[in-house]
Amino acid sequence: MENVGQVRHDWTLAEIRAILDQPFNDLMFQAQLAHRQHFNPNTVQTSTLVNIKSGGCAEDCSYCSQSARNHTGLEKEKMMEVQEVIEQALVAKERGATRLCMGAAWRNPGKKDFPRVLEMVRVVKDLGLETCLTLGMLSDEQTNQLKEVGLDYYNHNLDTSEAFYPQVITTRSFQDRLDTIDKVQKSGIKVCSGGIIGMGEQQKDRAELLRTFANMHVHPNSVPINLLVPIEGTPLAHMKGKTDSFEFIRVIAAARIVMPQTYVRLSAGRMTLTDEAQSLCFLAGANSIFYGDKLLTTENPESDHDIQLFAKLGITMQHNVKAEAAAKKMAEQITELSA
Repeated sequence: MENVGQVRHDWTLAEIRAILDQPFNDLMFQAQLAHRQHFNPNTVQTSTLVNIKSGGCAEDCSYCSQSARNHTGLEKEKMMEVQEVIEQALVAKERGATRLCMGAAWRNPGKKDFPRVLEMVRVVKDLGLETCLTLGMLSDEQTNQLKEVGLDYYNHNLDTSEAFYPQVITTRSFQDRLDTIDKVQKSGIKVCSGGIIGMGEQQKDRAELLRTFANMHVHPNSVPINLLVPIEGTPLAHMKGKTDSFEFIRVIAAARIVMPQTYVRLSAGRMTLTDEAQSLCFLAGANSIFYGDKLLTTENPESDHDIQLFAKLGITMQHNVKAEAAAKKMAEQITELSA
């Protein structure tokens, strides 16, 4: 107990399984102790997710509606224009989001589209928002270009344990994902990487996924924990209702304990969680959410509902320091021009 909240990189599988297996009240207490050592327990960071290019992905991820191999009825769409991203970013900023996460359904970004992606990062940063991208695998050149334009975060999820991974995805190896994360970290871009609970994995797989993150030489800055949203037309459509919310909350708490300085994000699947279950997630150490009524292709609680829940819990949204600084600078420029 005296070591709760300590940052480590040498966790064993047995240790993490023991954390997950302990009585629920003990688990929650330890998670709160770790959380309060490193964060304000009543503040939550908010990110908004924008799908900048939908459908037609060459990967065969069993959970994904955007895979060209899954017959979900999702239409393949062209990549968004920069102006559309600006409009969505302004809405997200107005609602209080501090980060815009932009996702494209690619195995890896093509050379033709990449300059537009770089421009999106530039314009969103100019609005004072943090930037995050999820584009699949990256070349060294692309990673360096993203660093040069000032990308804050790159998302590349591991999804599950290395052992269970081949049952979910066959078109890209687990090592491919680790290599991409390593490349991004070495470039100096912050890493966002998480997993999905409820795909048929066992408790040992959840523990192994957390161990992989916790034993990285640098913990991911952000770890989104997703509850599977079973989508008709995907191989995992039959998994609907198979995961108990307490199992999900246990993973949130264990993530907080083994990565005490990381933002643990309550991500996909919130539509199936009651307000009470989400409240337990925050108590377990979740301190980040996707904010807005849509994720990439699935529904998400409306912003107004989140605001009402935060009010009941006495939670405030993290200050958007960058946005405030940008607004102040703009106001000063306007004053100078009118003088």
